[in-house]
Amino acid sequence: MANIRERADTEDLAEEDPAVAQSRDEPAVFVVEPLFPQRLRRPSDALRFLATLLALAAVILLSLVAKQTLYGLEQDVLTGAGFAPEFLTRIATFLGGAAVLGVPAAFAVERVFHRDGLRVAEGLIAAIIAMLASYLVGEWVRSPAGPQDLGRLLTGGRDLEPLNTLLTSVIAYATAVRISRRPTWRALMWTVIALFLLSLFSGRAITIPSALVTVLFGMAMGYATLYGVGSPNTRPPGNAVVTALRRLAFKPVAARRIEDDHQGSRRYAVGLKGGGSLDVTVLDRDQQVAGLPYRLWRRIWLSSETRRRAIRSLRAELEREALMAYAAQAAGASTPRLLATSEIGTEAALLAYEHLDARPLDLLDDEEITDELLLRIWRQVRLLQRQRLAHRRLTGDSIQVDADGEVILTDARSGEIAAGDLLLRIDVAQLLTYLGLRVGAERSVKAAREIMGEASLAAAIPLLQKIALTRDTRSALAKNKQLLTELRDQIVVLKPQAAVEEVRLERFRPRTLITIIATALAAYIVLPQLSQVDVGHVVTTANWGWGALALGAAFVSFVAAALVIMGFVPARLGFWRTLLVQFASSFVKLVAPAAVGAVAINTRYLQKSGVPPTLALASVGASQLIGLVFHIALLLFFAYVTGTSTATSFTPSRGLLLVLLSVAVLIVIVLGVPPLRRLVTTRTRSLFTNVLPRLLDVLQSPRKMLEGFGGTLLLTIAFVSCLDACVRAFGGDMNFAAVAVVFLAANAIGSAAPTPGGLGAVEGALIAGLRVAGLEVDVATSAVLLYRLLTFWLPVLPGWAAFTYLQRNAAL
Repeated sequence: MANIRERADTEDLAEEDPAVAQSRDEPAVFVVEPLFPQRLRRPSDALRFLATLLALAAVILLSLVAKQTLYGLEQDVLTGAGFAPEFLTRIATFLGGAAVLGVPAAFAVERVFHRDGLRVAEGLIAAIIAMLASYLVGEWVRSPAGPQDLGRLLTGGRDLEPLNTLLTSVIAYATAVRISRRPTWRALMWTVIALFLLSLFSGRAITIPSALVTVLFGMAMGYATLYGVGSPNTRPPGNAVVTALRRLAFKPVAARRIEDDHQGSRRYAVGLKGGGSLDVTVLDRDQQVAGLPYRLWRRIWLSSETRRRAIRSLRAELEREALMAYAAQAAGASTPRLLATSEIGTEAALLAYEHLDARPLDLLDDEEITDELLLRIWRQVRLLQRQRLAHRRLTGDSIQVDADGEVILTDARSGEIAAGDLLLRIDVAQLLTYLGLRVGAERSVKAAREIMGEASLAAAIPLLQKIALTRDTRSALAKNKQLLTELRDQIVVLKPQAAVEEVRLERFRPRTLITIIATALAAYIVLPQLSQVDVGHVVTTANWGWGALALGAAFVSFVAAALVIMGFVPARLGFWRTLLVQFASSFVKLVAPAAVGAVAINTRYLQKSGVPPTLALASVGASQLIGLVFHIALLLFFAYVTGTSTATSFTPSRGLLLVLLSVAVLIVIVLGVPPLRRLVTTRTRSLFTNVLPRLLDVLQSPRKMLEGFGGTLLLTIAFVSCLDACVRAFGGDMNFAAVAVVFLAANAIGSAAPTPGGLGAVEGALIAGLRVAGLEVDVATSAVLLYRLLTFWLPVLPGWAAFTYLQRNAAL
């Protein structure tokens, strides 16, 4: 494999002279391709600009937080500089001030002598933009309407420039002329900048935050200029590709550029003397960072075994594709034969493949995809998997079919050698899904079963999730959302007793980020209210008899929850174990929203108790449905009672009327808009097909009715009693019905909140409701904190013990 040399400075690529080619009896080849643009906006410049802005924001935030630390560090620097001899300090000041302009000027002269004056012009443009921008930002920071804290941070309270205009311009210039690619000049430039900063510190003309912000701001302006005006196009044109092929002993007579591949690499169809032809892939260095944000996100988001390197050098990319191509050939798979690799100048490399006449599967009509063709596709995948090769892009553009109906796999660059089981299973899931989109789930699974076997299909079930599939396949699934479910059902029919373990590909889910943000907002709302409460005074004056009653009511809520599950499940469940499960669910609430954790752990418990999965989901769904009905009915009842028995300062009956009207309008809108109506009917169809039959079973058993319905009512009453006792423990006096309305409304908000256990949302809603009811802020806040302590935080420790015990005994 030809060596790809790295060089710092980019030179124009030498193009082949047609006269020289003629002298070697090699005819000049006219390459059919679009005209190359003179300048390109490189993705790498945009990414560097964004990275610099992020670093700038981080420096400002850290500086604002650690003001005292920075002040102490600055004093240490000034003290250290004071020990230096005055003679040396003056020399450093002179050299720094003179050289900070002299070095950029010398570099400009050197570039002009090398006929690279355009680069110098770009640097001067960046310097001018940086000078103006730094001046405007400095004036804004120092103005009365500007950020005063930031201004004091950058100037240290002295009459200084927030951003050093000269230094900003110099750094923007050095960045725009890409001086970092020249090691000698780079070292000299940063030495000069360090001396200049030292002279500024010695003269107390700059602060540490200002120095850091100035450097980063200058770099950001340099990268922004580079991306804005573009960089000279150094990609080798088509005739350079032809020249490289001739060095590899090929004799091209025609060449044309064809459609680029999915990773942005150029592709050429090259005709050879004697009638043969090549498919040439050209890897451009400037394209190596294309799509980097998406790859970085996937690398952070997915587990380590499935992620790919976000950044790979040109050499590494070339070696990866070549190695995968050779490995696929050795495995006996039908892939285009890799004939040669080579460098093209210093900015690109090529891979020359044998040309095979074939059509991508995407271009075949569905009628052309026969059962025999499906079997041939799976046979090629089996050949790869026997040698532990993962293709990782089994889509319609990488699966091709020749005139004889033989299958050819292309796009080897995405693959992995010595792949683990997970990647091989993902390949099976990906191909199952893609073929299912084309021919349906039944035919896709049937063909896979015949070649790969039932065990391989069963192992792919947990990987039939969108996150495991390619981007194009995920987009196609938006039009066929039921396909993954249909594929799983087809596999289960073939192998119903398959042991399937869940595979978690995501390190975290997007919902986790929402939860973190929502928790932060909740803390922002709740903490100011806590600051208004004298906790010590409240605790010393509390009536802890009512506190003991609240604790008892909190325990009764777990008993009620256990009765609810026992009532809606046809199987006979042990009371104490079911009670432990409810305590365990309180532990799970720490990491899951309130409406999710209890459902998940109860469903898991029922499955481990021998209840079939469908029946377990239906039973838990039935309990949730009845809980919702009771919740609404009790809210209406207590709201009516409250509206007729309390002062006009708290009249939920009026609000109730508004809520009912709003709900009626919402129902009319949903039923009147066809897309919304279809969405609702689709989501609720499973409820009426699974949950309602379970409710009918409960209605036929008086004991189950008593447990299920009685437990649901007892659960709500226990929570309301707990909150009422907490209010009375701190001297509050409210009607029980009013407390019930506050609790039911806040509980609905907490169930909808994405935070663990409704954290923040429940507290805020309860405090607001109690204050509207007439309680003072200190009493309302203290009562809510005690209520949440008893019902949310205190059960965590016994919940963890119950969770561990149940897992050890295979009950979860």
